Amino acid sequence: MSKSGIMRIRAALFLSAIALCVQGLAITGCNSTKKSSDEINGEWETNGSFLRESIKTQANITEPEINPDYSLSVPTFIDKIDDNWFIVDCYHNRIIYNDNLDDSLDKFKVLTSDVSFPHTMASDGRVILVDDTENNRVLIFEKKEGVYVNTQLFEDVGQRPHYTVYDENDKAFYVWSSTSGELYVFRRHEDESTVYLTEIRSIAELSGTYIRSFYIDGDDIYFVSGITPQGTSSGVIRCDKKTLEVKERYAVPDELAGMADMIYENGYYFITVSTDSAGSQDTATMIRTSDLKGLKDGNYEEIYSKYFIGGGTPYNMFKVEDRFYLTEHRLPGHSIWEYAIDENGDIQDVVPVY
Repeated sequence: MSKSGIMRIRAALFLSAIALCVQGLAITGCNSTKKSSDEINGEWETNGSFLRESIKTQANITEPEINPDYSLSVPTFIDKIDDNWFIVDCYHNRIIYNDNLDDSLDKFKVLTSDVSFPHTMASDGRVILVDDTENNRVLIFEKKEGVYVNTQLFEDVGQRPHYTVYDENDKAFYVWSSTSGELYVFRRHEDESTVYLTEIRSIAELSGTYIRSFYIDGDDIYFVSGITPQGTSSGVIRCDKKTLEVKERYAVPDELAGMADMIYENGYYFITVSTDSAGSQDTATMIRTSDLKGLKDGNYEEIYSKYFIGGGTPYNMFKVEDRFYLTEHRLPGHSIWEYAIDENGDIQDVVPVY
């Protein structure tokens, strides 16, 4: 072979090596083998390996503003954090808080109004994560000198991050990108408040399908039914929490296609439904079932109109201590309900909060 031919072969091999290196660079340098969730978790525990740092924001410690509204516009979250009650007032682009639920809403303080249609938030006791849905961001808040301040933010968090949970077992925040089928995992070291994006898990079949929330049960994670781009129901999907490998699928009828939220309590799955497969809220309801496999055949009980006024769109459910809270919209004057679930799975003591 001529000298020029050898040089051409060497050049081709060199360019191929560069291409392979670039392909694998986003994961582990020139190693293009994707790491498992356990490997990533192990790295975090030993050396704090992460995918992305946050943007540090200017933490101005000032007195919070007072909520200017006397009513809520599509509340999507309520929980008690740090002895304060937080409400995500989604369509007012605002998160508010107060030390009790007896005061009128105009007595609440504003955590932030620098958000666009936020949906949920979560805390690990030191920091608070907020999903800023329409801005595709996650905001981090800390308490300094008695005032909550925004100290960090993450941009480009999927497509419409919609549901946020802190998993005590994993010491991790899970943020669901509602239309891309991605679960963003955020962690921090025990002795510091800086939050890192450590992993992005994905379930390819849910990309492009609007999934509003998920429910964690031990090592399993359930994704509620959403409406696919073809106008069909994705059904409820049970996955391995660490890998998002599908374990089981539960088909649902068209009238339950657009679910909002799901919890399990005292032998029953309680599920809120926002729309049918055509996107209509006329079928919005809350149901319960002891077996998800029976949903497709109608083996469930409609309980929304039985225990609540009915006529609205029940949305997210939250357990705070021994009480439950339901947020809903389309029903003026009844945006948040408080209730109990007894040992038989029956709803008791329903009280309108706001």
